[in-house]
Amino acid sequence: MAATPTVLVIGGGSTGCGIARDLAMRGLDVTLVEQGNLTHGTTGRMHGLLHSGARYAVADQSSARECIAEMRILEDVASHCVEETGGLFVERPEDDEDYFERKLRGCDECDIPAEVLTGREAREREPYLAEDVEKAIAVPDGAVDPFRLCVANAASARNRGARIETHARVTDLIVEAGEVVGAEVEHESGPGKRTHASPGTTERIEADHVVNATGAWAGRIGELAGVDVAVRPSKGVMTVMNVRQVDTVINRCRPKGDADIVVPHETTCILGTTDEEVEDPGDYPEKQWEVDLLIDQLAELLPVLRDARTIRSYWGVRPLYEPPEAGTEDPTDVTRDFFLLDHADRDARPGLTTVVGGKFTTYRLMAEAVSDHVCERLGVSAPCRTADVPLPGSRDERVLDEAMDDFGLTSPVARRSKQRLGDRSAEVLDTEDPNPVVCSCEGVTRAEVQDAVAESGTDLNAVRIRTRASMGNCQGGFCAHAMAQELHPEYDPERAAAALDDLYQERWKGQRHALWGEQLSQAMLTYALHATTMNRGRTVRDDDVDFDAFDGGATGGD
Repeated sequence: MAATPTVLVIGGGSTGCGIARDLAMRGLDVTLVEQGNLTHGTTGRMHGLLHSGARYAVADQSSARECIAEMRILEDVASHCVEETGGLFVERPEDDEDYFERKLRGCDECDIPAEVLTGREAREREPYLAEDVEKAIAVPDGAVDPFRLCVANAASARNRGARIETHARVTDLIVEAGEVVGAEVEHESGPGKRTHASPGTTERIEADHVVNATGAWAGRIGELAGVDVAVRPSKGVMTVMNVRQVDTVINRCRPKGDADIVVPHETTCILGTTDEEVEDPGDYPEKQWEVDLLIDQLAELLPVLRDARTIRSYWGVRPLYEPPEAGTEDPTDVTRDFFLLDHADRDARPGLTTVVGGKFTTYRLMAEAVSDHVCERLGVSAPCRTADVPLPGSRDERVLDEAMDDFGLTSPVARRSKQRLGDRSAEVLDTEDPNPVVCSCEGVTRAEVQDAVAESGTDLNAVRIRTRASMGNCQGGFCAHAMAQELHPEYDPERAAAALDDLYQERWKGQRHALWGEQLSQAMLTYALHATTMNRGRTVRDDDVDFDAFDGGATGGD
């Protein structure tokens, strides 16, 4: 072992980035590899709920207590990633009154603040709630930006010497004398920042310990070392609306079930979700009826959703796990606890630890547990400090308010920039160059885009998750090409065009499940603009298009 122990973390989601940060803060030499972008897997495909724990207060009080404790920590150390929206568990006439009372008692038993509201009081907070909502429990739920939080953890790890490699796929684990000692990695365009059209390379990364934090893909990494990790991937669909119909997290107050939550997120609302076990976390059917189910059932709580515009849908895969002897048949009954698998004790395969299961809200706690275990294995006694040291960007609001006056940005652009950048606002926005808005939907300026390009190379999807550019109402239709333009002159036109293709493709994946009503017209408008101004279309004959599927446009319009 080297003087400074080395650790390879596989997986760039919230848990992997949290582990990399924790270990780097304890003085270890850390390398993190991720097959795609940061948040490529489950982290980038959740609904953004920061759990108060109320959701688990009846059936899983251990998880409920973990959630309220971790939520309070994240509000302190990651304030620029969290929106303290509050939450409501609302009861409809057909819902079980006994469950409402059990939910209330469960919150009290788990020290989760809870207040009973009448239906009228609940509608005063959220006017779009259905008239027949009889009462509600107010709890301190919140919303969190998983992209920003994950990137902040990776940045913190890198600031402490960690190496972060995205688009680096593990092709094999290196096993010597029965011990895992590293991994073979395939870099899509060489190590470092991604650059389109650059040749790929392979690398042998040796480490004193390897952590498998790949979530739903943990079984595949385990196979490379000859160990069995029986993950039970479970898919769930989320649908994104074009505006915030609510400013509070709305939960249906009933036992487990599909389509029971609406989360306000940035400029949108996200509807969730479903729970269906799948064989392959990277290849499963995405069915339109799942989207229809969300809208139909959640419109019982918020009737405005029936006529609202959806802008995209996406599916995420939960990395559920339970010990093999549990044998639970229904995936909704599988525990949401996390498990640390020490393969030295479990499989006589030292050098490898796997973490599976768990919830986004408790990612930091999971990272602490894994880091404690790794440090014990490597003889390191440094304590965890991630609950006390703020992430990059988390800050004192008063200092930021004063600083924003210096950057020439007017509200609401200034406010949005400040929310995203936190205490990095001065570092990013204090420029003498012109700083126009690149993404009008999300209020993202050129300075923010250029800052993200400096971190991400030609990877515009990495720019997207750092800035939210192209994630608003137009889904990149009016700003994606402007983002690509910011790659020049550092990168040549061919690389910029390839990066733009990638961004368009990613944006299209979610839109194709929302093509009706106004969003269908928006998609056709985007196609027509790109085809006629950038030659990015192909010839479409009139008989290829079902014009009857389009809406009639705005009332009184041409």
